[in-house]
Amino acid sequence: MPRYTVHVRGEWLAVPCLNCTNTVGWLGREAVRRYMKNKPNNGGFASVEEVKFYVRRCKGLGLLDLDDTVEDALEDNEFVEVVIEGDTMSPDFIPSQPEGVHLYSKYREPEQYISLDGNSLTTEDLVNLGKGLYKIKLTPEAEAKVNQSREVIERIVKEQTVVYGITTGFGKFARTVIPNSKLRELQVNLVRSHSAGVGKPLSPERSRMLLALRINVLAKGYSGISLETLRQVIEAFNASCLPYIPEKGTVGASGDLAPLSHLALGLIGEGKMWSPKSGWADAKYVLQAHGLRPITLKPKEGLALINGTQMITSLGCEAVERASAIARQADIIAALTLEVLKGTTRAFDTDIHAVRPHRGQAEVAFRFRSLLDSDHHPSEIAESHRFCDRVQDAYTMRCCPQVHGVVNDTIAFVKDIMMTEINSATDNPMVFAERAETISGGNFHGEYPAKALDYLAIGVHELAAISERRIERLCNPSLSELPAFLVTEGGLNSGFMIAHCTAAALVSENKALCHPSSVDSLSTSAATEDHVSMGGWAARKALRVIEHVEQVLAIELLAACQGIEFLRPLRTTTPLEKVYDLVRSVVRPWMKDRFMAPDIEVAHRLLVDQKASVWEVAKPYIEKYRREHIPESRPISPTAFSLGSLETNTGVGHDHGHEDE
Repeated sequence: MPRYTVHVRGEWLAVPCLNCTNTVGWLGREAVRRYMKNKPNNGGFASVEEVKFYVRRCKGLGLLDLDDTVEDALEDNEFVEVVIEGDTMSPDFIPSQPEGVHLYSKYREPEQYISLDGNSLTTEDLVNLGKGLYKIKLTPEAEAKVNQSREVIERIVKEQTVVYGITTGFGKFARTVIPNSKLRELQVNLVRSHSAGVGKPLSPERSRMLLALRINVLAKGYSGISLETLRQVIEAFNASCLPYIPEKGTVGASGDLAPLSHLALGLIGEGKMWSPKSGWADAKYVLQAHGLRPITLKPKEGLALINGTQMITSLGCEAVERASAIARQADIIAALTLEVLKGTTRAFDTDIHAVRPHRGQAEVAFRFRSLLDSDHHPSEIAESHRFCDRVQDAYTMRCCPQVHGVVNDTIAFVKDIMMTEINSATDNPMVFAERAETISGGNFHGEYPAKALDYLAIGVHELAAISERRIERLCNPSLSELPAFLVTEGGLNSGFMIAHCTAAALVSENKALCHPSSVDSLSTSAATEDHVSMGGWAARKALRVIEHVEQVLAIELLAACQGIEFLRPLRTTTPLEKVYDLVRSVVRPWMKDRFMAPDIEVAHRLLVDQKASVWEVAKPYIEKYRREHIPESRPISPTAFSLGSLETNTGVGHDHGHEDE
C-alpha cells in the first residue's frame, strides 16, 4: 500500500493511500483533515472543504496538478507539502526546504567510498564529503579498535564501576550515580536536554561535513561507541539523512555540545532531518523513507556522539580550503590589476625576496613573475610603457608578495592545526582499551581550532583590505589614467562607483568580524566548565570573513577586466588574457550602466567553483613557468615554500627606472 509523508503547517503526517486512483487533491484534503483532527478548534478551519491549498514536491518544490492521480504524479513514500493559501506570507510559515534549495535538487548519490580510520582524513577529503562526493566505510583496523573500546564500557557497566558519563550524571552532576536500569535513559536525556541550539540550521553540506567528521573521530576507537551504533550512523550519512543542526549555541568546550546533540537527536529519530528525497521533515519519517532505524543508545553512546570539537573543526576545514583557493587567485587578480595600471614587475625580482626568505612571500613573487614575465609572456600593454618616467608603484601593487605572502603562511599554519584536529580523539572520558580503563581529560576544549580560526580571519581579511585599495586605484582617474569609474560617458553612467562602495562596506564589516572570539570566556555548567573557547563563533565568522574577501576580489576582477577594455587593442600576457576570456565568457563589458549585482555574483562563482575557476585557467601557465625556470642542479632549500622560491633572476619586468625610497 503506497503511503506519503505530507507537510502541513510545520507538521508531518503519514498518509496511506488505499486507492492509487485517488488524486493529488484527495491527498491534500486527507492531509488537511488529519491535521485538523490533531488540532484544538480544528486548526482554525470550519471544514476541510473551505481550505484552499496547493501541493508541491518537497524535492525541488515542483507544483503538482491537483487533478492528477497519485499513482501518476508521485513515487511510493514520496514527501510532499500542502501549502495553505495565504500561509506563505505568514511570519509563522516554515518552508520544508532550506535556503538555496536549488543547489540540492540536483544531488546524485555518490558511487565512490572513502575509508575512514580516524588518522588520515584531510581537509580536502572532509570538504568533498560535505559536497556529497563520497560515501563512508570503516577500515578493518578501525572496526577492531571500536570493538575493543566498547568491551571496556561493557565491563564497566557490568561491574557497576562509578565512571563519569557512563554510570554518573554530567557536568555538575558528575557525582550523581545512576542505577544500571536507567543508563539508557540517561543517554537519551543527555541528547534531548543538550539539543538547545538556536538560529538557522547548517546547510546540508555543512551538516554532512559535521557528521562525517564525527564518524572519523569515533573510528579512532577511544569513544566507547558500539560498532553496531557506529554503522547506523554511517548508514545515515551514506543515505544523506542529515539532522537539523542550529548554527548557534556552542561555547566550544566541553566540545560543541549543542550542535552535536542536535546531530544525535536526528539519529535517534527525534527532531528534524533533511535528505534530498524529503527536504526537511520529522527525523523518524526521513529515516523510515530510507529504510533506516533510529539508533537506540546504549550506555555512554549519547556522550560519545556529542563530545568533541567537530563543529568548530568541520567549519574550520571549509574555511581553510576556501581561504587557500582565494589566496591563490588573489595573486592572479592583483597581477591583472598591475597590468591595467601599468605597473612594473621589478619589485618581484628573485634577489629581493631571497634576502627576506619568507616562504609565502617568495611563492607570491614567483606567481607574479610567472604571469607577468615579459620575456616568457610578451605583453603589449607592458611594452607600451617600458620607458615611462614614473618612479615606483604604490604599495598595493609593489608589496603584494609581502602582504599576500603572510596570508599564505597563515593559511598553512592553520591548515596544519586543522589536520591534526580532524584526526584527534576529543571525547571525555577517553577509553583506552590497551589499559582497560577510562581517563577523564580535556581534549574536548576547542582552544586550538578557535585560536587558529581567529588568526585565519585576521590573515585572510588582508587580501580584501589591499584589494579594495587597488579597486580605488582602478576607479580613480587621477591614479589610473583610465576613465572615472571605468565607464564611458561618466555622469550619465556611474560605472563601478558603487561596486567600489560595496567592497569598502565588506572590508569595514570584516574589521569588526576579525575581533577574535577566542579571547572571550564565560563560565558555564555551574562553574564546572569555567573556561571555554567560543570556537563556534570563531569558525562561523571566519567563514563570513572569507566570503567577503571572495566578493571583494570578485569586484576587483571585474574592474580589472573592464580596465583592459580601455587599453585595447593592446593585449596583456597569455595567462592573463585567458583569465580575461574566462570572465568575458560570463560577464560582458560595460558599455553603459546595467544591473551590476548579478555580474558580481557570477564573478564570485568563478572564484569558488574549483572546476572552472580563475586558478584553474592560470595554473597550467604557472606550473609550466615553474618547470622551465628551476635549475635541476641547484639544491632545494629545506625552507622553500615551493620550487618557485628557488628561481634564478631572469631579468623580468619593465624598466621604469624605479629606485627605492
